[in-house]
Amino acid sequence: MPASPALVRLVQILQPSLPMYLADSGIWSYPGPEVVREALAALVSDQRQVADRAALILEEREVPVPKTAYPISFSGWHDVDLQHILPRIVAGLKRQEAELEQLVATPNDATASGLAAEAAKITRQHVAALDQIAVKLRAGLSAKPAAT
Repeated sequence: MPASPALVRLVQILQPSLPMYLADSGIWSYPGPEVVREALAALVSDQRQVADRAALILEEREVPVPKTAYPISFSGWHDVDLQHILPRIVAGLKRQEAELEQLVATPNDATASGLAAEAAKITRQHVAALDQIAVKLRAGLSAKPAAT
């Protein structure tokens, strides 16, 4: 059974985030532009897939999956417009990405390194999309992504 501190850390980085909290508390009930809700739902879905895969590997390695909890401060955001929360979400994702990049360099656990690289890439893509949405919303433009 290989040691798995990097996989444990990966779950701890992804799970107790503000976007995860918003999704778990009913993102569709928050006020704000639909495009922000959709972008956050996509982000959470992508990150949950990686966290779930990491948890499954931990179980296979017979390592307890860490229990995570949301900070109590998140409960104060229950009725705030998502457009207002967007800068805080993006800042948190950038910190998350930096932590994930540190895990990419994890020696002796190629699985953890690979999952961390995937999570970092996903996070980077979602940060770019959320930044684009924020710029368009600030400019009063439609924040809908351009059709490709």
